[in-house]
Amino acid sequence: MENTNRNVFALNGVTGMLIATVLLLGILAALTCLGISAQKEVAQKPYILENPSGIQMKSVENAKHVKVKE
Repeated sequence: MENTNRNVFALNGVTGMLIATVLLLGILAALTCLGISAQKEVAQKPYILENPSGIQMKSVENAKHVKVKE
């Protein structure tokens, strides 16, 4: 039983591993850049609480107390 279909540079060999590594590092870089840009954008828009004593423990109405300074 002779195996003549060996290929080091097939997609399931070294080349496939390098493609997967580069793809994963590219996705990591893109998500990191998007996360940093989102943090920078939110940092420029601070918020204040209006009537903090009216905030309930568990209430959907709590979102009305947050006002974004612009």
